[in-house]
Amino acid sequence: MIRRILSTALTEMHIARRNRWVLIAILLMVVFSLVLSAAGSAPTGALGADRLSVVVASLTSLSVYLVPLVALLMSFDAVAGEIERGTLPLLLTYPIARWEVLAGKLLAHTTIMIVAILAGYGVAAAITFSSDPDAVAGLGALWRLTWTSVLLGATFLGVGYALSSMARRVSGAAGLAIGLWLGLVVLYDLGLLAAVVADEGGTFTTDIFPVALLANPADAFRLFNLSAAQAMAASSGVGGAANAIPQWQSLLSVLLWPPVALGLAALSFRRVEP
Repeated sequence: MIRRILSTALTEMHIARRNRWVLIAILLMVVFSLVLSAAGSAPTGALGADRLSVVVASLTSLSVYLVPLVALLMSFDAVAGEIERGTLPLLLTYPIARWEVLAGKLLAHTTIMIVAILAGYGVAAAITFSSDPDAVAGLGALWRLTWTSVLLGATFLGVGYALSSMARRVSGAAGLAIGLWLGLVVLYDLGLLAAVVADEGGTFTTDIFPVALLANPADAFRLFNLSAAQAMAASSGVGGAANAIPQWQSLLSVLLWPPVALGLAALSFRRVEP
């Protein structure tokens, strides 16, 4: 079983390297991390937080957009691409279970995500330490951001596999992936904020709004990292509006979403006819 999964993962790594996804993911994370590190180099004494924690808050805002996008771009053709190339029927003739195929793809894509995340965050941390040695106090926040970013990436990888299985065509899967990213990461918060403004402190604001935030993996990721970091006072928007949500609830959402998304992917892939 492990050998079959590793073999599939190795094949996916070669495909990702050939399609330049490894290089693209690393460059995106490094470039944007460099920009945010430079922006976060302003004095932080008024915020009552160390410089690295402020940079982590900025990286959180970056990661909530960039990590899901990279994950979806890597995974949207994982199944649909195999169908269009005609390789899926051949692949399934081998003595390998469908969940092992998904596990191999997940292992390869998650490895790429981890390398890109470590490269981006590592560069940001190195720049921060070079300008402020006392920023070491924020290492806990940086480590928390790192492993939650990996979980966020795994969530959207699973979602991408599910969309790829349901679409069965690369063009359709690409459209669904971009639409989902826009809906969950960009438009979802705008809709919630508009509803809060219209509600004027009513039932939606007090009861439905916190649940709606936790139901979105991107928002749960942002809430957990911002509430756990010392730079919460520097945040705004949905993160700043949800201070009342207990940290354990956002953590639970962050931990539950990856297996839920991967379970959805497995169910969708199971229905694909080779």
